[in-house]
Amino acid sequence: MRRRFKKCFITGITGAGGSYLAEYILKKEKSIKIFGSYRSAGNKNLLQKRYKNKIRFFKIDLNNYKKLTSVLKKIKPDLIYNFASNPDVRLSFDLPRDIIINNYIATLNLFEAVRILNLKSLIIHCSTSEVYGNVSKKDVPIKENLKMRPVSPYALSKTYQDMAAQLYYKIYGLNIIITRMFTYVNPRRNNLFQSAFAKQIIDIKNKKNNILKHGNLKSIRSFLSLEDAMKAYFDVAKKGIVGEIYNIGGTKAYTVGQVLNKLVKLSKIKVRKKIDKKLLRIKDVTLQLPNIKKFSSDTGWKQEQSLDFSLRFLISELNKKN
Repeated sequence: MRRRFKKCFITGITGAGGSYLAEYILKKEKSIKIFGSYRSAGNKNLLQKRYKNKIRFFKIDLNNYKKLTSVLKKIKPDLIYNFASNPDVRLSFDLPRDIIINNYIATLNLFEAVRILNLKSLIIHCSTSEVYGNVSKKDVPIKENLKMRPVSPYALSKTYQDMAAQLYYKIYGLNIIITRMFTYVNPRRNNLFQSAFAKQIIDIKNKKNNILKHGNLKSIRSFLSLEDAMKAYFDVAKKGIVGEIYNIGGTKAYTVGQVLNKLVKLSKIKVRKKIDKKLLRIKDVTLQLPNIKKFSSDTGWKQEQSLDFSLRFLISELNKKN
């Protein structure tokens, strides 16, 4: 099975994940028309500069149900990627109500608009490994049927979204596939720990700073390159099974501290490090390693690029901004 699409609508298209996915799809299949919603400008100027009239943007707050419904009625996309969320985990501890309400209502409005309009769109709902929370060693690598136990307000908002996606598939027959993405390297997300580390290392190298501040270095994660992650998102649309939930991520384990050490080694400079209590989460996930057998079996996807490759790419991209 290999689906083909004519019109793709990406919510949160100017964000870090949405903007990279739009670029990836345009490079791989130029015949697909790309549409996207955004609330803040983000990477809009960059996308417009690179792709001119190939992307049509709609400024919408997805909490505005009427406006969202009107846009979807006009476009009638056959593929929808739902990225629109505030993804700041640390901030969610300070503004839990704002982030939970924003993230849940936006997604609920999307599903309800598709239902009311009777669209047959394939919806890729972009969830996250954060929904699993703290996982015991006996449950690692994590399978999709593991109970969700969110440990941050952001993760709770994504759990709400995830469960709404499951409900709208089972009850209303919406064509939904859920992806639970584990960590991937994204130079456009400045609130990811690897991006924050790389940015600080570049500042130290350029003598704009003299110390690197960090939070918890003991958390264990897996990593994907940006290219591998975007390919996974597109592969799931083309080959994934409707109604399924897929873990997507790397298969090798690294502590956050090991990632920091790799970045320092790549920079070839001496870096003084200091823990910053403001960067510590009230509750943190400690062991995030996915079982990706189902995803690989259903789509044929496999990880191709190493963590070292990803970190070199990250430093290269961030250097361009300095």
